[in-house]
Amino acid sequence: MPLFDFVCKTCDNQFEALVRGSSIPACPKCSSTELERLLSMPFAHTEGTHNNALKAAKKRDSRQGYERVNTQREYEASHDDDGH
Repeated sequence: MPLFDFVCKTCDNQFEALVRGSSIPACPKCSSTELERLLSMPFAHTEGTHNNALKAAKKRDSRQGYERVNTQREYEASHDDDGH
């Protein structure tokens, strides 16, 4: 079920609609079916966007790892297991 961008020729409202089969969508603002389908830009998965996503994930994972180690050190410092 494709999602398309439309502009209403009656009220100039721009919206997106899920189009099933041969159904004709209506403008959510004025209910007109006098619509023009717009060209939509597909989501591009390029090497650059992939590398940026990997870099952000590594940074997030590194930060979470540091927080876990720091929390563990604080716990160990406040709980003396030797009984002293």
